[in-house]
Amino acid sequence: MKTQSIWNDYSDELYFFILKKVKNKTAANDIFQNTFLKIHKNLPNLKDEEKIKAWIFQIARNEIINYTKKESIYTEEATAIQEVEKDDYQDVCCFDKFINNLPPIYEEVIELVYIKGHKQKEVAKILDISLANVKARIHRAKDILKQNFNECCKYELDKNGLLTGEPNCSSCKTV
Repeated sequence: MKTQSIWNDYSDELYFFILKKVKNKTAANDIFQNTFLKIHKNLPNLKDEEKIKAWIFQIARNEIINYTKKESIYTEEATAIQEVEKDDYQDVCCFDKFINNLPPIYEEVIELVYIKGHKQKEVAKILDISLANVKARIHRAKDILKQNFNECCKYELDKNGLLTGEPNCSSCKTV
């Protein structure tokens, strides 16, 4: 049996099986593609062609499991990173003061994206503005925050434009 005939006989059924399990078209497409790659690669190893349907659906189930494991790892890593970031930002000199002193349109966007963890597209919908506007506001807010950190706390910008150094703040008296 050839990969093309498997495609002709089972592709629709297999795709909808995967989509039903993962409930995400992009993920289903990726899993579907990986499944057919494995089918094509391992077809010469198939011993009993009468069990072809069970075999391809088992490959699909394994790919779904692999995808689910990979996604859970990313979710766990993202959660851990968010927890670290929340802890880190609270220790940064004057951070809350600088956020609160941003113009309201910038403070709102920064809070929704970086503190509450919304995606930029979600923020655009929440605020009823364009995605480009959200990105521009974030950029302007970051510029203001960098300038404030540099002026008040004596942080410096490195070659990549990131704040570096130790706090030396006249406002909060951290030295």
